[in-house]
Amino acid sequence: MSDANKPTPSRAREILTGRLLLLGFGLSVLGFLVAVDRPDWFAIRPATGTSIAMANASHAAAPLNSEAAEPR
Repeated sequence: MSDANKPTPSRAREILTGRLLLLGFGLSVLGFLVAVDRPDWFAIRPATGTSIAMANASHAAAPLNSEAAEPR
């Protein structure tokens, strides 16, 4: 058997790089498809009860009439 089929170190590195890039692309596509199916994962929600109460308090303190909300 001849050594003609044996890959050189640079050729082996190219093969490994190509396979890793292909794996990365496949995982990226998989992640994109999963993310498209679950948009609720990207909704920003308060994490604790305290932060929920603070968020509600800030909405309650907002001015009620439109004249007060306009800049002068």
